[in-house]
Amino acid sequence: MSEGFMKHLNLRRKPTPQEFKLIEHLIKLVPISINETWKELLRVESLSDGGMGSLRLFPDGEVHEDRMFGEQVSEIHFKDQDGVDVFGTLYLDQCGDLFELDMWKTDFSPTQSLDY
Repeated sequence: MSEGFMKHLNLRRKPTPQEFKLIEHLIKLVPISINETWKELLRVESLSDGGMGSLRLFPDGEVHEDRMFGEQVSEIHFKDQDGVDVFGTLYLDQCGDLFELDMWKTDFSPTQSLDY
């Protein structure tokens, strides 16, 4: 395996309890059915967003290089501990599987808490 691929594998991890709770909440807002196995198998990878909290989602714990954005399915808005607005958007891939949690804090500073 290439060094780049191994580095990519090492970045995947289980979501933190706060991340898991937020993802679960966003899934409950989705008007379509999501396979429940994501709860046991989900792995995440932090995206380079300045610490706002965006995550690539791997619902079966595996990397599938051919995945692409499919559709936005739910979103949330809350205030961070410092009073700044935070928006979270859940995306599915082209096959309807969890793909990405996009987090945006309106002042682009790191998100302090995912308590919504």
